[in-house]
Amino acid sequence: MGAMLRFKRETGRDVTQMDQSLTDLTTFLWCCICSASAHDGLDFGLSLIDFADAVMPEDVMAWARANEPGDDGGEKKSTSQ
Repeated sequence: MGAMLRFKRETGRDVTQMDQSLTDLTTFLWCCICSASAHDGLDFGLSLIDFADAVMPEDVMAWARANEPGDDGGEKKSTSQ
């Protein structure tokens, strides 16, 4: 929930209004990392712009693909016996 609130604070839009632009995806990934770090009591320490400077576009796209709805994050399972 924190990541969604952070995204709204940063962009003025709900995550349901996200597009698939690198800007929105990078922002949401940063929000997720900030929230996970806060939950674990860790200081993430990078601003959004510093994070954007440090992350590669292909890494953001790989993260987005891995988190698409219906993706179990694993290999495709065969239905044949």
